[in-house]
Amino acid sequence: MRDERLKILAKNIKAERVRKGLSQIELAYSIGVSYNTISQIEQSRQTPSAFIVYDIANTLGISIEELYKNIPYNKE
Repeated sequence: MRDERLKILAKNIKAERVRKGLSQIELAYSIGVSYNTISQIEQSRQTPSAFIVYDIANTLGISIEELYKNIPYNKE
């Protein structure tokens, strides 16, 4: 379940970044992380911290909720 949620988050981040016309390098620079970090997050290889998700959302001009859309709720 966790992997599925991480994949959806990664897809949402990438889709919003592309929609805003930013490269991975530009997004990384604007939030103060390496290009590799953004690349790893978008490939579901790294789980971003809450602070990184917040910074990504701010940079993209969207709410955090937009990045978490379509992620199923785990009641367990």
